[in-house]
Amino acid sequence: MAGGLVTSGLLLLTGTALQSMSGLYVHYAAQYVPTLNDPLINGVGTVLLSLFGALFPDTDTDSKGQNIIYSIFILIDIGLLYQKSYKMAAYLGLFSMLPALGHHRGWTHSWLAMLLVGTPIFIIPIMVFGSHQVIDFIPFYLSFTLGYLSHLVLDGLF
Repeated sequence: MAGGLVTSGLLLLTGTALQSMSGLYVHYAAQYVPTLNDPLINGVGTVLLSLFGALFPDTDTDSKGQNIIYSIFILIDIGLLYQKSYKMAAYLGLFSMLPALGHHRGWTHSWLAMLLVGTPIFIIPIMVFGSHQVIDFIPFYLSFTLGYLSHLVLDGLF
């Protein structure tokens, strides 16, 4: 119970801090991505990405985190298929299978994974909007990465 409270507190603090930081980028991003000028969307986005990052390391084992994340992946994949974005749906499917390539507390519980798994958060906007958009998505990447870090720290790995 105490570990869950600590995790929740860390995630809320991370999300709040990153939401505040994201305000620095809003001015430039708003002309390209109108939803980024909404502080509520920024705040909710950073908190959700922090939670997603905190849950991701346990996708390599049967867990609530795995169930939640794969449910989200399925919904996104259905949306991509509905929009006939078959290539993106295939990439998401491939990405979704990667945790199965290791054992519990294997590669998903590493510093390298912590830094790399969230990179689609800014790579996809580069592909969609161009390289000038990268800075606008850094707070979201940091939120995911700090959530991931909180999982590794609470697992006692770092």
